[in-house]
Amino acid sequence: MPSAKALLFGVLVAMGVAFIAIWARQPRAPGTRARPSAAQLAIGFVTNFFDTLGIGSFATTTSLYKLGRAVADENIPGTMNVGHMIPTFAEAFIFILVVDVDMTTLAAMVAAATLGAWLGAGVVSRWPRRRIQTGMGTLLILAAGIMAARAARLWPGGGEALGLSGARLAVAVAGNALLGALMTLGIGLFAPCMILVALLGMNETAAFPIMMGSCAFLMPAASVRFVRSGRYDLPAAVGLTVGGTPAVIIAGMWIKSLPLAAVKWLVVVVVVYTALAMLKSAKSTAAANPAMLQGNGGNG
Repeated sequence: MPSAKALLFGVLVAMGVAFIAIWARQPRAPGTRARPSAAQLAIGFVTNFFDTLGIGSFATTTSLYKLGRAVADENIPGTMNVGHMIPTFAEAFIFILVVDVDMTTLAAMVAAATLGAWLGAGVVSRWPRRRIQTGMGTLLILAAGIMAARAARLWPGGGEALGLSGARLAVAVAGNALLGALMTLGIGLFAPCMILVALLGMNETAAFPIMMGSCAFLMPAASVRFVRSGRYDLPAAVGLTVGGTPAVIIAGMWIKSLPLAAVKWLVVVVVVYTALAMLKSAKSTAAANPAMLQGNGGNG
């Protein structure tokens, strides 16, 4: 009889193949290119490299897109969910394989995050430009605070448990469902999930397969809706996928030897700047032509 991990890997593979098939068959507007630029490939490599190290990819990707004006604000959530999916699959395989965690806890939290993302994407994919800018700006400030707390070691250090039961498991499931929904707004799940696991008394190392597995399962569910709605940038998403997948493998080899403290503080500064820029953009959008508030999207 296959082990629980083997079954989980099988479901991951099936979901990944199904999503790639849907993505490949989705009609594109005439003249829309799919080939990413060198800069888009580099963004995919850098963000997924540090994602594998636990820093998270959504806030850093948003920062690079915003600073470089590379992707329209209303298309950023969909671009990240679609483009980071395959690299996140690679991360999930690595950490579920090598890190011990209770499979009941892992499966319950992964399922909750997936449901939250599915419901969240159904709302976010229809939101107008200003609402997405405001939501992302606000949540990025929250993400910066979480990152700063992690870097300064200001939250409890967690316990030794590898799984949860009873009321604590219920809290973990509800919390991860909320984090899955918020991920579709552009805030990464990694840091909040790590804090949630630690506060509930689990070993922080156990957070890695939980947060990687959650993202690997929720991103196909969320991404299908973004692909079908057209609310993402195709070449940028391809750049995240093609540039990010080898970065995950490389980071997995070096994860124990790289000094990350300075990098984490740099990310905090960049994310705060980006959050303020996003909120400023939302204010400018509100003052512009009301038709712009609809944010119909499209590539670019």
